[in-house]
Amino acid sequence: MTTRTIDLRSDTVTQPTPAMRDAMFRATVGDDGSGEDPTVNELESRFAQLLGKESSIFVPSGVMANQIAVRILTQPGDVIVAGRQQHVVSFEMGAAARNSGVQFATVDDHRGILSTDEVCEFIDAELDHQPHIGLVTIENTHMPSGGTPWSADEVRDLASKIGPVRLHMDGARLFNAVVATGTSALQYAEPVDTVMCCLSKGLCAPVGSLLAGSNELMQRARVERKRLGGAMRQAGFLAAAGLVALETMIDRLAVDHANARLIADAVAAAFPSSVYDPSTCHTNIVAFTHPRAREIVAWLAENSILAGTVAPQRARLVTHADLSESDIARACEVISTWPSN
Repeated sequence: MTTRTIDLRSDTVTQPTPAMRDAMFRATVGDDGSGEDPTVNELESRFAQLLGKESSIFVPSGVMANQIAVRILTQPGDVIVAGRQQHVVSFEMGAAARNSGVQFATVDDHRGILSTDEVCEFIDAELDHQPHIGLVTIENTHMPSGGTPWSADEVRDLASKIGPVRLHMDGARLFNAVVATGTSALQYAEPVDTVMCCLSKGLCAPVGSLLAGSNELMQRARVERKRLGGAMRQAGFLAAAGLVALETMIDRLAVDHANARLIADAVAAAFPSSVYDPSTCHTNIVAFTHPRAREIVAWLAENSILAGTVAPQRARLVTHADLSESDIARACEVISTWPSN
């Protein structure tokens, strides 16, 4: 009997649901490059409404959404203030520098949240002949720290402290934050200039992300999307799945969060030297530091549990909709047998 492989590498491994496949099959489509795909238009309108923004734009990936935001909110030579572990800094292959001619000033984000004092110190340094701060970015939820959600108050406080400097929210897992905190997507989005969200992670759509903001910013975003090769044609087949994701897949993220907490408890017990506190697991990501992180990931793979690392000594396990109750139980059981000697 073949042992089923349990994939905890990322929530990007999710498969589209039967309802998504049916919607894709039946979708009414047109040329989105000309703004004529009715299903894409419906998805963009629905997302903008959820976030209280004037409009939004559908793009192939979260990386592209972030990079478009950088292009429309900064000028070459600007500095972006961000957490040093954020996706836009560490996991987009230097795209901001390559695409937009900007640089980062990074602050500590090991807890997932940025210190407003540190951010404002960079902004204040312009008076001392240092580069212009064109943008501040935050990540909600913050993946490297273990899927940490911001609170609405924290986002508002940061926005108020940075004044006229633009604020972008990388909300790849925004709806995980919504479910974990009870904060609406609209409340999260209100203080920021632009916000993006992935449909292809915990929401299970096969492809796509959305970027929302003002009409003026999104008009410019469409130009930048084309420049980056992201303008699609009959994209309604993909947007149809995204509509199902927004309509049916948000509330069930609570199941992923509960499953992650079970794994977090197992990790804390199996790897005491990591000093991992499972109570810090609020969403669907278990991330812990261990000097043998890569060895742990390799050992798990030998036992048909796929995990990953996000730094040389930091392992990550991510729950998602394609995991059953028995999958979680087995993963916890395997973790508990780590040969610590």
